[in-house]
Amino acid sequence: MIGEWIQTGDKYSQDPDGYFWYCGRADDMLKVGGIWVSPVEVENTLVGHGAGLEDELNHFVKDKLAPYKYPRWIEFVPALPKTATGKIQRFKLT
Repeated sequence: MIGEWIQTGDKYSQDPDGYFWYCGRADDMLKVGGIWVSPVEVENTLVGHGAGLEDELNHFVKDKLAPYKYPRWIEFVPALPKTATGKIQRFKLT
């Protein structure tokens, strides 16, 4: 609790139009080059892009997000570990 507010641990950003965008959980955030990055934001950028090579995906992300947010490496795997509710278990991706 912070005063009369509940601190949920969820992170949001607000765009210039005043809309809020969900960035993920505070404990899911990654520090990249000294700046906090949301894996959800990067994943959502890549979803729907389709197949492609690592370089193509990195260029795609760099065109859509700030340059420091691009993935430093990409691994192609047949499936990702998920929770019962379908969320990716990022802590298992080490």
